[in-house]
Amino acid sequence: MSSTDIYEVPTQTKLTTALESDFPIVEISQIAEQESWRKEINRPIYHIHKWWATRLGSVFRGITLGALSKPGTDLWAQFYETHNFDGKVVLDPFMGSGTTLGEAVKLGAKAIGCDINPVSTFLVRQAFTPASEELLRNAFKQLEQDVASEIRRYYQTRDPETGELIPVLYYFWVKTVATPDGEVLPLLSRFVFSQDAYPKKKPRAQILCPRCWGIFEDRFDTTELQCKHCNHHFNPQQGPVSGQYVTGANGVRHRIKDLLSKDDEPPKHRMYAMMALRDNGQKVYLPVQEEDIDLFNSAAARLSVEILPLPESNVRSGHNTDQARGYNYTKWRDFFNSRQLLCLGILLRGILRIKDQIIQEQMLCLFSGTLEFNNMFCSFKGEGTGAVRHMFSNHILKPERAPLENSVWGTPKSSGTFSTLFESRLLRAKRYLEEPFEIALGYDKEGNRAGSSKIVASHPIRAKNYENWNELKDQEQGLLILNGDSSALPIPDSSVDAVVTDPPYFDFVHYSELSDFFFAWLSPALRSRYPWMNKQDSSDLGEVQHKDPRVFARQLSSVFTEACRVLKDEGVLAFSFHHSRAEGWAAIYEAINRAGLAVVAVHPVHAELRAASPKTAAKEPISLDAILVCRKKVFATFQPPELHRSISSIADKLGLAGMRLSMGDRFVIGAAHTLIARASDDLSFDEIRVELESVLKELENL
Repeated sequence: MSSTDIYEVPTQTKLTTALESDFPIVEISQIAEQESWRKEINRPIYHIHKWWATRLGSVFRGITLGALSKPGTDLWAQFYETHNFDGKVVLDPFMGSGTTLGEAVKLGAKAIGCDINPVSTFLVRQAFTPASEELLRNAFKQLEQDVASEIRRYYQTRDPETGELIPVLYYFWVKTVATPDGEVLPLLSRFVFSQDAYPKKKPRAQILCPRCWGIFEDRFDTTELQCKHCNHHFNPQQGPVSGQYVTGANGVRHRIKDLLSKDDEPPKHRMYAMMALRDNGQKVYLPVQEEDIDLFNSAAARLSVEILPLPESNVRSGHNTDQARGYNYTKWRDFFNSRQLLCLGILLRGILRIKDQIIQEQMLCLFSGTLEFNNMFCSFKGEGTGAVRHMFSNHILKPERAPLENSVWGTPKSSGTFSTLFESRLLRAKRYLEEPFEIALGYDKEGNRAGSSKIVASHPIRAKNYENWNELKDQEQGLLILNGDSSALPIPDSSVDAVVTDPPYFDFVHYSELSDFFFAWLSPALRSRYPWMNKQDSSDLGEVQHKDPRVFARQLSSVFTEACRVLKDEGVLAFSFHHSRAEGWAAIYEAINRAGLAVVAVHPVHAELRAASPKTAAKEPISLDAILVCRKKVFATFQPPELHRSISSIADKLGLAGMRLSMGDRFVIGAAHTLIARASDDLSFDEIRVELESVLKELENL
């Protein structure tokens, strides 16, 4: 049963697209929820490299399909059909990971993407560049021959049972600080350093002795132990760290930041354990021996004399970087230990020797993506899951007190290494270009969900990437991937059929501050090739990002104004948005209003996995995006919706589909419909904010 037309929408003198009145929110939300569990598998093309707030491809397929279809089209009936919107042009002025572009070209339309961030531009170009799997495998084999053994020798240890050298998967480290009286304290809140992701089912855990630094096995929740090596009695649940404080053996508490080095050096680290791989495939925990320390020191000694392509730029102050800077991480190379810098430098040097530019850049993209799993801001997730928690799990550059050092090249049993990501990221994305698929849910006889399948509903993605509008305009299909300020697009007036995008949040993730981590490695390799890579960092004065919602509104309105200029009169501008606070929605209203646009329809859909970090820390986590559909104000007339009916109707419908809405989700619905109700007005920022706050307060009191 279709869920469309479940709430009142504004009436207009003339509807021009299906998206203005119709969207199968339940069906697409169910598909989106399934996609969100394994986004990198279900839409690998948009996960060839790290980007932030990557939106779900199934949702943007539905949006783009609706924006290009005529009124009255049954969008759900058409969702799995192959389409050819030849000649139609879709623009995304906040390109990000390229979701809109991919969904548009899959539907047979032309796509224009622009992003001010050079890392975004690079990764999207690589995502849509076809590359022969045979050539990629040949390049990988050559790298394996040239550098893999050189790297692997720094990631091995001696098996105490056989005396043979075996590969190390992960090294366990801990930051240490020295008290004024010279005591060196590890920054551990507990001495259980490894346990299963489901410890009640598998209680076996690895424990570190605080006296002799030996490791042994016991229950994850035990509170009283005697070390099997030195007979020391201790409670493994009680480490020296509690919050921002560390306590010495004499019982004196110290603020951790007060004990940081005064010479502007990052905190010191101590390596204390390893997970190694025996020849029979068994993973084994081993303590660090003198030979392991000597191996690390030999890597550090070699690093000091090698000439390698390593990052030299500084970490600039910012919302997402100041926490790292507060721990004296002032250069991007500080985020890596000596062994990581050496091995990453050797690998990058090998990649830059590849003569085929297309293959070289594909491998360079893979290398850059590997960085997020191979630095000293990573941590251990536990057994029974992907072992490495990447450095961006908190959306800020938070120093990790107990970092995990991955093996750069890796083994088939590794996670997040160059060799494993070659298969799981790069090749998977290239195969998706040849056979782009959609997720379809299965149902049993009673109508309950029963698994999912993959349906090929598009032609292969072979859209050529053109360099400018004049080259693209006469083509039936193609891509134009731009780097620059989207408030000044090199596109003629009224040339775009639809604008589909996902703008940044004013107070959440400052993309360029985080993308500098990758830019510091990519820019030296690419600056002579691409002008937009020849900069000090990945920021730009024109980027839409500011903690002040009024400033953010002005920045966003400049891009929306430009989008309005290039949009045809009968076209729509649709974008996804959610925010928990009234001022976020007030900024959106002001940006739309200033641009000469008005919200004419709202479609709430599933946005992101509710269990995703940092959602789990939120009291009322938001799992819905509001798809806001806008028209040029001069072409729209309005009939305000009934707000409470809208909220309750949508909540009921999504509830029947198995989705439970939080109060935050209900506010997303209520705030979005408030923007419709006030679409024909010209309210100030403060006027609309007060009205939105009243909606939020009323929902909180229900």
